[in-house]
Amino acid sequence: MAQDTTVPKLNFEYWLDKAVEWGQATTLESQKDVCLHLPQLQEFLHQLYETLKDVQGSVAAIQQFPLIGQLLGRLCWNPVVIGYDENQKALMWCLCCLYSSEPQNPVEVKANSWIRSLLCHLLSSSEWESNEAETNLFISTLGYTSADYYGHLVKNMIFSLVTELRENPFNGLNIQRSVSASRVNAVSICCVPLITLPDLTPLLETLLLYHGGSPKEILCPEFLEAVNEAFLKKKISLPDSAVCSLWLRHSPSLEKATLHLLDHLVSIQLNSLEEVACVIKDSLLPQAASHPAIFRVVNEIFKNALLETDGASEVMTIIQVFTQLFLEARQNQNEQHKFPLKAYFPCHHQPLVRALLRHPSELPTTSWSQHLKNISDMLKALVEDTNVSSFTDLFETWYLVTCFGEWLDIAAEQLLKAALQPDALLWLLAFYYCPQNENQQRTQAMVEVQAVYNHLMMLFSCTDLSLRDLEAAVHRIMGTEQCWNQHLMTHLLTNFLLFSSGGHSFAQECIYHITETTDTSKEVYSLLLRTAYRFKHHGEGNQRTVKLLNELLQKFTLKV
Repeated sequence: MAQDTTVPKLNFEYWLDKAVEWGQATTLESQKDVCLHLPQLQEFLHQLYETLKDVQGSVAAIQQFPLIGQLLGRLCWNPVVIGYDENQKALMWCLCCLYSSEPQNPVEVKANSWIRSLLCHLLSSSEWESNEAETNLFISTLGYTSADYYGHLVKNMIFSLVTELRENPFNGLNIQRSVSASRVNAVSICCVPLITLPDLTPLLETLLLYHGGSPKEILCPEFLEAVNEAFLKKKISLPDSAVCSLWLRHSPSLEKATLHLLDHLVSIQLNSLEEVACVIKDSLLPQAASHPAIFRVVNEIFKNALLETDGASEVMTIIQVFTQLFLEARQNQNEQHKFPLKAYFPCHHQPLVRALLRHPSELPTTSWSQHLKNISDMLKALVEDTNVSSFTDLFETWYLVTCFGEWLDIAAEQLLKAALQPDALLWLLAFYYCPQNENQQRTQAMVEVQAVYNHLMMLFSCTDLSLRDLEAAVHRIMGTEQCWNQHLMTHLLTNFLLFSSGGHSFAQECIYHITETTDTSKEVYSLLLRTAYRFKHHGEGNQRTVKLLNELLQKFTLKV
């Protein structure tokens, strides 16, 4: 006579008795009894889930179903039960219904801890493998080895969770309607200790991209922090969209990623801007910054870094390379998804922003001087406008110009090679190196720099030069007390040695003498790196200049 397996739908006592009985099952006959009841158990778990999803927290659930903890606990630890069809997924959703995202009392705190341990157990193959001796008989009847069985179990369960969170039907349940914030929060918590498990990656991506229409963050901060930490340490790999979503929903992770990038770049010796660009691009920050909210946070951190380092040249160079990579990423975006420029630079003079954003390659070289004069004129009008003369406004304008430092380097070159109106370009460089004009500092700087510039221009076309010919310029640089003026003069002199007809023969000796005396090694090294990067990418510079540039960089690589 066939055994009757019909039971009341929500008979906790019946299923608890069965769970206790199955937990003691050791023979093939008792294993068959488990398998015989599995379809009914799955139906029971689905009905239980439908009931629990409307219950608020573990305390209310215990009041309504006093035996629920014992029942779910025993079922979760039975490998035969969780190995059947959708049981593992159904158990996880039932547990998530009991989880309290904001526990109000000790019972809910303790229940949350218990739920987390069960959820982690359900996700962790290592836990299941410890039960191999007890379940070997059942697994072997399925034709699996234990490793294969548990591996498939983890993958199938994760696939099921991903499907649910992507709002597909779950055996007739409308998950789009029923997945609550507390349940998704519980899933994120149970993932924390398993972040680096390779099979978990699809679930991490799905969670990061899942929002569910809730106005509040539904993923636990520990999960977001753990994912960010693993990503920064390259223990996991995630698609750009998932990383961008992580940083959008958790600003501490974005801040940590930006500081991590800065610390990394400043702490290592990089021999070219290609290496700097590679490290920055690998961080995914330029790509993610295509979203204005991320761009503005990263920009604020860069500003603070500049202030804290007194405008360190290596930090400026990092910012300039980042800006170039950000613009490339934005350029490659689909036009439909592009944000307007004003979303990134909302408080700046938009004509100036557009002028700075124009890449040098977009203009013929014969138009560079005029373009730079236009930038200088707009900038001068803004700076001398009494309505925007506060320190904050001045710093914001200066920082904007700093982000597009390639134009400043070109301005310094154009002064020597093809400047039609040198006063405008000199003022632009003077503003960059000395943005404040308290006590006429910038005005005085202009006078001193003009004298050096005039001296260099007299010698620029001479083919027969010696270091003695540059003594006046070198002495003026060495005798300048203000560091910003010293840096500007050194910038002009370095360009003179690179681009003049007669400066190559003693360039190394002259630069070595100045950098040793004035402590400007890092500034000159950064300038040489930027120049080499531009030559390589835009085809500028003759063969003789490129050769000298490479020789100087080799010397500095050993020094800096």
